[in-house]
Amino acid sequence: MVQHRFLFLTYPAQGHINPALQLAKRLIRTTGANVTYVISLYAYRRIVNGSTPNGLTYAPYSDGYDDGFKFSDDVDHYTSELRRAGSQVITDLVAASAKEGHPYTCLVYTILLPWAADLARELHLPSVLAWIQAATLFDVYYYYLSGYKDLIRESFCTDTNDPSCSIQLPGLPLDLASRDLPSFMLAANPYNFALPLFEKQFELLERETKPIILVNTFDALEPEALKAIDKYNLIGNWTIDSICFLGRQGILLTRRSAVIFSKNQWTLRASSG
Repeated sequence: MVQHRFLFLTYPAQGHINPALQLAKRLIRTTGANVTYVISLYAYRRIVNGSTPNGLTYAPYSDGYDDGFKFSDDVDHYTSELRRAGSQVITDLVAASAKEGHPYTCLVYTILLPWAADLARELHLPSVLAWIQAATLFDVYYYYLSGYKDLIRESFCTDTNDPSCSIQLPGLPLDLASRDLPSFMLAANPYNFALPLFEKQFELLERETKPIILVNTFDALEPEALKAIDKYNLIGNWTIDSICFLGRQGILLTRRSAVIFSKNQWTLRASSG
């Protein structure tokens, strides 16, 4: 039986690392796959304190910010270096695995790394986005970047208890108060550098037909949000019961529906399993 290998690439921040790491461990536990977890040296130094499960290997790399990113640092330079260094280590790992005769099966990458999808395509490596946030937030970002920007920004106010400071977005069951919305969307937010990265991510998703996105939720928690935007197949990764492999044909994630991976895209089919 072929033992599949996965590359995991995550943005070097705790809120990104932990969900992706849990997903990687679940993948190993349910399938026996090997996972290479690509991570910046700064982040690596902060997570390797205990035992590492069999099947998980870390691939730390230097992005030039081995002591971490500081508010006084240039954001554009940091983002550029993260892309440069991350692209190089992924390229080297893919080349080495092919030379060994045991190539990687798929690249799983988290948000704020839209370039990872382009890189995977260049390397002829299948990839999938692991959206580490809730499905509702995915929908909010989509609407913000699809004509609702002004409406969403107008809903922000200093008095978070003011009922007029809320917004209803298509397909979502509840009004969202300003405190429920990502602060990235405020013009004055110091982290609004992230918005262009989200915009690029959604541009890449637009190129695909019904792309599968693994979302950090489960069906019973956000049933409406998972189905609010028809052009995407949002799959709550906490609802995945097991992950099986279909030989050379692809990968099957078994749940209430099944995800078939074939060639360079994910497709969805109904399943009772």
